[in-house]
Amino acid sequence: MEQPGVQQTRPSRSLWADSFGRTAVRSAQSLIVLTLAGCVVYALVQLKLVVIPVLVATIVAAAVSPVVTFLKRKGLPAALATWAAMITGLGTLGLTLWLVWRNIRDESEQLVASATEGLDELQTFLTDGPLGLSDAQITEARESAQDLLGSESVQNGALAGATAAAEVLTGLLLGAVILFFLLKDGRRIFEFFLRPLDARHEKRAERIGLHSVRVLGGYVRGTALVALVDTVVIGAALLILGVPLALSLATIVFLGAFVPLIGATVAGILAALVALVANGPVTALIVIVVVIAVNQLEGDFLAPVVIGKALSLHPLVILLALTVGTILAGIVGALLSVPIAAVGWTIVTEWNASNQESDDVPAIDEQHDLDDDSVTA
Repeated sequence: MEQPGVQQTRPSRSLWADSFGRTAVRSAQSLIVLTLAGCVVYALVQLKLVVIPVLVATIVAAAVSPVVTFLKRKGLPAALATWAAMITGLGTLGLTLWLVWRNIRDESEQLVASATEGLDELQTFLTDGPLGLSDAQITEARESAQDLLGSESVQNGALAGATAAAEVLTGLLLGAVILFFLLKDGRRIFEFFLRPLDARHEKRAERIGLHSVRVLGGYVRGTALVALVDTVVIGAALLILGVPLALSLATIVFLGAFVPLIGATVAGILAALVALVANGPVTALIVIVVVIAVNQLEGDFLAPVVIGKALSLHPLVILLALTVGTILAGIVGALLSVPIAAVGWTIVTEWNASNQESDDVPAIDEQHDLDDDSVTA
């Protein structure tokens, strides 16, 4: 019973204690996390001149590190082994680019003549064919194209392209320096970032780092193997069919294969267009059939066997990663998005994995001993 003169107080219930309040708190926390993630992504995009060389150098180092380790086991000091691997790689790349440039120089006149002839045939089809366009309309279209190419926007685009070329050169030089130190002192650099962690978190970060390097290395080496198969088959078909710039087109196929799902297809379409201009529709149709067959072989057999185990990503995840990477950083983002997504998934899967992985620990200690021996040498 209530006593007269005594004020009864009821326990007050906070607005944040019920289910709606807890939902509001979680929503606010999610918004804060998304905002911070957006700020990080924005900062990385603004610092792309530094971020992209670091990412590329890290991916290449993960693929090339077994070569450096092998040379160290043969008794070479760390610096000499790193120089040997880098000079071999850069020499191979330079030789390939020189062969491509020479192929383009030798066959460019033939390709230009074939393209001119193809344009003349196209004009004849437009005037005498079912469309029935007049010469005046075609001339007007050509003049409009010329005015567009000479416009201020195109010139500004060319200036922006020159600036981008300078940034690419700067990024290549910076990436080469970063790659050298990652190959030479990668273990010590990784240990530097582990210093602030306690023993339990250090073990987890070490395990994540090891698996991430394995994923990146397996992805790059597997993609290179698949790209080599695509290049050999499509390049051989182009040579047999007598398509101009066969070597250059085969090189483009190799580079395009590093963009998952669409790279090899786009390169194959380019080869078919060159065949159409230079050799006619029958040859172009054969090239298309070869490209489709190679893509089927890659998608049904090569990629699942060679790359699938390294990535463990669903094709839809790869497609979404490609889209996001292309939006954020263009073609470079398309190249880097899949390995970054693979590493992200590795972090998620290894975060709560068991620390008792005896097969991983010796590999880490062995690499540590190799680096110590090389430093002593």
